[in-house]
Amino acid sequence: MCSWRTGVCAVGSFVSFILKAFSISTWHPSKIYAFFILQGSEHTATATLPAAFSDLLPHFLVEPEDEYIVKNKPVTLTCRSTPATQIYFKCNGEWVHQDDHLIERTVDPATALPVMQVTIDITRQQVEKIFGLDEYWCQCVAWSTTGTQKSQKAYIRIAYLRKNFEEEPQGKEVALDQEVLLRCHPPEGVPQAEVEWQRNEDVIDPASDPNFFITTDHNLVIKNARLADTGNYTCVAKNIVARRKSTSATVLVYVNGGWSTWTTWSSCSAVCGRGWQKRSRSCTNPTPLNGGTSCEGQNVQKSACVATCPVDGGWSEWSKWSACGADCSMWRTRECTQPSPGTGGKECQGLDLQSLNCTSEQCPQSECTTTHILGAEDVALYVGMVAVALCLTLLLIVVVLVYRRKKEGLDADVADSSILTTGFQPMGIKPKNSHLLTIQPDLTTTTTSYQGTLRSRHDAPGKFSMTNGPLLDPLPNGSHTLHNGKLNSDPAEFVSRLSTQTYFKTLPRDVANTSYGTFNFLGGRLTIPSTGISLLIPPEAIPRGKIYEIYLTVQRKEDLRLPLAGCQTLLSPVVSCGPPGVVLSRPVILSMDHCFDACLDNWAVRLKKQNYEGVWEDILLMGEELVSEPYYCQLEAETCRLFSEQLGTFALVGESLHMGAAKRLRLVLFSDAYCSTLEYNIRVYCMDDTQDVFKEVMQMERQLGGRLIDEPHVLLFKDSYHNLRLSIHDMPQAHWRSKLLAGYQEIPFYHIWNGSQRYLHCTFTLERLSLSTCELTCQLCVWQVEGEGQSFSLDFNIAKFLLMDSNATALAGPSAFQIPYLIRQKICSSLDAPCPNGADWRMLAQRLKLERHMSFFASKASPTSVILDLWEAQHFHSGNINQLATVMADIGKQEAMIFLVSDGEC
Repeated sequence: MCSWRTGVCAVGSFVSFILKAFSISTWHPSKIYAFFILQGSEHTATATLPAAFSDLLPHFLVEPEDEYIVKNKPVTLTCRSTPATQIYFKCNGEWVHQDDHLIERTVDPATALPVMQVTIDITRQQVEKIFGLDEYWCQCVAWSTTGTQKSQKAYIRIAYLRKNFEEEPQGKEVALDQEVLLRCHPPEGVPQAEVEWQRNEDVIDPASDPNFFITTDHNLVIKNARLADTGNYTCVAKNIVARRKSTSATVLVYVNGGWSTWTTWSSCSAVCGRGWQKRSRSCTNPTPLNGGTSCEGQNVQKSACVATCPVDGGWSEWSKWSACGADCSMWRTRECTQPSPGTGGKECQGLDLQSLNCTSEQCPQSECTTTHILGAEDVALYVGMVAVALCLTLLLIVVVLVYRRKKEGLDADVADSSILTTGFQPMGIKPKNSHLLTIQPDLTTTTTSYQGTLRSRHDAPGKFSMTNGPLLDPLPNGSHTLHNGKLNSDPAEFVSRLSTQTYFKTLPRDVANTSYGTFNFLGGRLTIPSTGISLLIPPEAIPRGKIYEIYLTVQRKEDLRLPLAGCQTLLSPVVSCGPPGVVLSRPVILSMDHCFDACLDNWAVRLKKQNYEGVWEDILLMGEELVSEPYYCQLEAETCRLFSEQLGTFALVGESLHMGAAKRLRLVLFSDAYCSTLEYNIRVYCMDDTQDVFKEVMQMERQLGGRLIDEPHVLLFKDSYHNLRLSIHDMPQAHWRSKLLAGYQEIPFYHIWNGSQRYLHCTFTLERLSLSTCELTCQLCVWQVEGEGQSFSLDFNIAKFLLMDSNATALAGPSAFQIPYLIRQKICSSLDAPCPNGADWRMLAQRLKLERHMSFFASKASPTSVILDLWEAQHFHSGNINQLATVMADIGKQEAMIFLVSDGEC
């Protein structure tokens, strides 16, 4: 019957047989196809059910669920059914081959039903094949002898999170108790990103602080703005793929000033008749903060008043004399009733009772009795006179003793008081930038200009008004003369005297790294040459009437070791300034170099201070400064500027947060100043990139007869625990050769990271083939093991070397500042007061790129003076005062024109 269609008939017969075997009259062709796919596999998914369960439809115990593919990691779909003879997956309308299924068969102990579980893996490539056409889905199909069941569809998507936010939060200045809305629309992503908010890197939890509320569309609402809500707010979006952070939005909560209640009326200014009385109130309820507006209206009210005139008392007429009594006396009286004293008038002056002895004729007693009485009265009179004479004698003796004692201590007291009252004696010295002083001085106020001689006094200890700490002994007889603002004194004598004090015995006796000077309220500056370390003492930082002798020194690392633990490392020199007990009216600015990449995301940097017992304490965490604390830091690319209301010993210590943290190293090359042999040594120093360490190495090399042969090079050294390797290549073989046996030299990681090793270096010994060879050209290669390296070209003449310069160490008075004192006062008075259009100290801070410190400036009595102090500290050697004048002109202050006086006009 089948003839040439024999093969087809055979297949049809086989299918009929199978259909009869399972008592199924009609099957869908896809089921027949799937049956052949599964039956054709080596690992069949078919199972035979017991007769008792042959009439049950399969149901799913576990159905496949939606999954996300993260990067290139495949996902696994699981399906479990009972009872089932076959179970398989179908993805996007196509059957998954049985070889891709992982099958497990078990028996349910509770029902004795057979359980079949199948899992498959879906890769990213499978999903990307239909990208843009439709979503990729998979479904599980289970068979039994009774029929089939399909599971729910599981959708497989590729997870991602884009980088850019669709809307980022914007900074705002809001009033106290005002509602704040910060908007955030996270980047597009699958699955949709979850959003959280951070304030100053701390996660905001609305559950713990009900003042915050996060809306369903991810916006942050601050219901009532508080001062504590001032900070940097960041929107953070994250899903299973990545985590994105928006740019920070600064929220500044300002407080508008409010009047306090009126005081009670004062007493009338007139004692008698018409006068005035007043009452006052202050703008302290609340005090304006963070640029808030001041109170409007008058703070003093006056009112006319009429004072009742006082009435002085007057005596009445004397009464008549009384009759002579038994004691031979008579009396009369008067009263203070004409008029009586009133409204503060004076009482009557004099006696209100008079007595008089009676004559012998009027006295009723005998003459003998009268004589006896008169004799007794004479004795009493003589006794009284003797007593008065004795009292006068004793009083005279006491006056003489007190006079002699005061006379003995008069000279010392006069000398001590003169130094505090007379201040500095003026001299005819022309100050720096004298052509800028075009403002006429106000002769009604205290003199504020200083040019002259600082004379030390031989006072007794304790004459200077400095408290809370050990102070210096008094200066010996002599003087320190100031020429053009520079203090010329004997540093060795100062260091020797300083080291005798109890607290200062641990200070170094290195004259080259110590600076000191004597200062009054005009302020000044101390600088340690070639170290990047300076101390700015602003005007009015020292109280008027006080004169302080202040020092600045840098400690050697081996003399004063800091307790470092874990990944901590020293990032700055250890700097001491003092005496530590002086009283300051305003913060001074201590400037010192640091040697890290200035990225606080990579570092936890702490400012440490040594207390009187020598223990190091953490006083500040960089990036989390509080304006209420006596310390505040301005971090720059290579310099840290510390605002401090107390003097002491300070250092920066950093702890790396991950392996991306890097220290800046300075590679410096030295060789012998004179080389008369064929052998030539190159010493490569690896040190922290701070000027004080470089100066220390320079001093040591001068003592050894070394010289600098190339400009220093900067290298970033990462916290990767890998050592540093150095090698020299590409020397001209016709003139030079290396005598090193190894191809490179290596410095251990911890020797560099700890920062406690002095003069860490490698020596490369070379040999020139002829004494006439003076030129050397080569490559210096530096790299961390398994890290990126750097290569520096060297081309120098071994007969030449570089020189270093130095600067003045101490400047006092006006010469220490770029801005003249009187001009500075004008600027502060002009910008300190809030201006409705913003043309005040806040705009000055923005133009000088200091807006990050607005809260710190606002906390000071004169924000403008603090901003100018920081400008002085930053631009003493390189600042252009006309550039500052241009900024003032842009703000719209006419006072700035005083800067623009040219030399020819002066």
